[in-house]
Amino acid sequence: QVQLVESGGGLVQAGGSLRLSCAASERTFSNYAMGWFRQAPGKGREIVAAISWSGGRTVYIDSARGRFTISRDNAKNILYLQMNRLKPEDPAVYFCARYATPWTTSYESVTYWGVWGQGTQVTVSS
Repeated sequence: QVQLVESGGGLVQAGGSLRLSCAASERTFSNYAMGWFRQAPGKGREIVAAISWSGGRTVYIDSARGRFTISRDNAKNILYLQMNRLKPEDPAVYFCARYATPWTTSYESVTYWGVWGQGTQVTVSS
């Protein structure tokens, strides 16, 4: 069974940076689009960024564009999220997820993100 394991969360001051990692246990990692989601207390899970199987296509929500960078290393089966200039509205549990196909234009819907990690907490102090 495929497993996704996130790491890299923690406490950072506003304006600081964190790099999240998501290690996948499968050799077919490179066959699928991957994404980062987040969920703050009392809110629904929202997409932050998504990346195609090759890394050639990326998308971001408006609040993340220009501050966050999603990338992947298919040789190591690892997904990354570099988060810079963190803001007080960014704290949440961040999850990585695997899509069912190499790319999608329906990345905002959680429906077809079939494999999820356990999440890593990101806290931003003001």
